[in-house]
Amino acid sequence: MDANIQKYMAFIKAVEYGSFTKAAEALAYSQSGISRMIGDLEKEWKVSLLERDRAGVRLTSDGIKLLPYAKSVCNEYQKLQMQVDELNGLQSGLIRIGTFSSVATHWLPNVIKEFQKDYPNIDYELLLGDYTEIENWIQEGRVDCGFLRLPTQPDLESIFLAKDKLLVILPENHPLAECERFPVKALENDPFMLLEKSAKAEISKIFERWNITPKVHFTTWDDYAIMSMVESGLGISILPELILKRIPYHIVIKELDVPAYRNIGLVMRDQKTVSIAVKRFMEYLKYR
Repeated sequence: MDANIQKYMAFIKAVEYGSFTKAAEALAYSQSGISRMIGDLEKEWKVSLLERDRAGVRLTSDGIKLLPYAKSVCNEYQKLQMQVDELNGLQSGLIRIGTFSSVATHWLPNVIKEFQKDYPNIDYELLLGDYTEIENWIQEGRVDCGFLRLPTQPDLESIFLAKDKLLVILPENHPLAECERFPVKALENDPFMLLEKSAKAEISKIFERWNITPKVHFTTWDDYAIMSMVESGLGISILPELILKRIPYHIVIKELDVPAYRNIGLVMRDQKTVSIAVKRFMEYLKYR
């Protein structure tokens, strides 16, 4: 990458994150490297771009005026790189993907395997998080695209991929283990293990829609911790069907007697401006 473009990116990311340390993590540089590049810009342009204190960094009045131009240069550079990659037949590149655990476990291995057959020199960076974290990474440019529950934020673009059923999981000795479909009202009768983190989960929406008050005894974003606790007889839960494939736990899985599912999609800031590598990668999602 051109040295000036690197400096502009360091400036942009420092503003986005409000921190040299976080900008360094996003760009895979050292904190001192980010500080030095921005210092070089300030010397070259003979202005002060950022105010620095213990709380982080923020734009000066000159920085506010110059930031849009730095972003414009970086956007044009990205377009240039996309054209170069296309002319070179996608011989190299990096795809940064935000994802949650079930997609990372059950979809991405097959997709990447097929993609690598045609494009063996592409590298990948996977960031695991919850829905809110992945949305933030996409908006900040930390990842090129991400798998999310739909609908997502209105300023993001999405491609619908699949409906994923939400299923009840029970201990093997549960009184309703032999039922054909689990009655939604029966979710109130047992201690409940809730899969949720910062964003309201699909499960909470089921409770709201059917006016259910569960006895929530445990809340986590770890699917496997939930399954282990249910197996031990500590309660019941609801998990997406995708994460319940090839599991080692002795639990009973039942459909609810009401419709329950989540929509999964691939989300990005702007489909027109993603790299050629990401555009090609999207074509291989059929192998999930």
